[in-house]
Amino acid sequence: MRVGIDGFNLALPFGTGVATYSMSLAHAIQAAGHQLDGVYGLRTPFRKVLRNVNFFEALGAEYQSKAPRSWSFGWGRELSWTVKARKARQVDLHGKQEVRPFAHRLPDFDRLFTVSDLFDQAMRNFRRFGTFTTVSLPDAPDIMHWTYPWPIRVAGARNIYTMHDLVPMKLPYASLDNKKIYHKLMRACIRKGDHIATVSEASRADIVDFFPEAEGKITNTYQAIRPSAQSLSLASGDEAEVGQAIKSIFRLDFQDYFLFFGAIEPKKNVGRLIEAYLASGVKAPLVVLGRRAWGADVELSLIQRDETRPMKTIFKNIRRIDYLPRRLLMLLVRGAKGVAFPSLYEGFGLPILEAMTLGTPVITANTSSMPEVAGSAALLVDPYDIQDIAAALRRIDTDAELRADLFGRGIAQAEKFSMPAYQDRLNALYDSLLSGPRR
Repeated sequence: MRVGIDGFNLALPFGTGVATYSMSLAHAIQAAGHQLDGVYGLRTPFRKVLRNVNFFEALGAEYQSKAPRSWSFGWGRELSWTVKARKARQVDLHGKQEVRPFAHRLPDFDRLFTVSDLFDQAMRNFRRFGTFTTVSLPDAPDIMHWTYPWPIRVAGARNIYTMHDLVPMKLPYASLDNKKIYHKLMRACIRKGDHIATVSEASRADIVDFFPEAEGKITNTYQAIRPSAQSLSLASGDEAEVGQAIKSIFRLDFQDYFLFFGAIEPKKNVGRLIEAYLASGVKAPLVVLGRRAWGADVELSLIQRDETRPMKTIFKNIRRIDYLPRRLLMLLVRGAKGVAFPSLYEGFGLPILEAMTLGTPVITANTSSMPEVAGSAALLVDPYDIQDIAAALRRIDTDAELRADLFGRGIAQAEKFSMPAYQDRLNALYDSLLSGPRR
């Protein structure tokens, strides 16, 4: 079987939760014995001689496409793609370029294609006309598994769209999405797609609640993370070595700090977490790791660097880190006393699984998918109750027996989302789709 995935999030230089999902999906597909195609949207020239050069140049930068001016040649050509397919250009995987720097976000594809500005162009045409862009690949894959709902389909393939959550519908005040376009796109993916995949029973229930027509053509595959050699060594390695590395790099003591990691945006609830930490009286530092997104200034308002604030000095135990490569992130996760992730809403809650895989105690919310992922291996809190979050921080901070219990429970719970189990769920979905009638 040949399966394709898109590379939109994989092409982003600083990564996202969907990029982690994409890497895990790619690994699961290949580990199950299937061939893997990648479809990116980076601009490359028609001439083959510079195609690889331009592709990897774009992959190494913050690539941005530009919308064509109205009534220009580019504008007319873009409109023509509402009625004809776009041909993908193949990138040579065995060219002369050094690609090892991209190993963390470039799966070991059997074939790699790109279509210039594909994702932005497809969204522009969807907004204009409600149409899907069709992509043509030579020897089309049997399955095209889009890792996000895009108004794109691959001709000749069964097209699956992963819907991770419905944040713009459930928390409309927590995103800048155009809600009308978002709702229209979700409905179109459900109607035109061969199947919908999602990542938790909570998300599945939300999707069917908002879009009853999804019932019968949506499957929860959950998700998994690929355990890297580094993660495996961190989980079973020498604590003294891990502690020394954390001390040398971050000036933090092993298992004497709390960690939040994720995008700094309203739904992640960082503002209440910071307030709860300050109210808790906990002396262990709180590390807030994540890139600023929309609404970050409000979430971080208590710790903004402002020389006019007379109370500034009381926040010296809160550290802000904008971004870390994955190897350093996992080091911080392993060395934390606890990971605090009291998000308001999650389709899955990947940081919970990543922390439990390393045995790090977790504090998370009792809403949406998070109890489903955490099971009995985490402290569940009301994400709107600052005192509840503060009490959980104090419990983890002072109770060594609780931390040891959560260490064992977390590793056992993470096994329920193992890569072999994920492969089985994907195989069952793909086999059932290929054995059924084509839409």
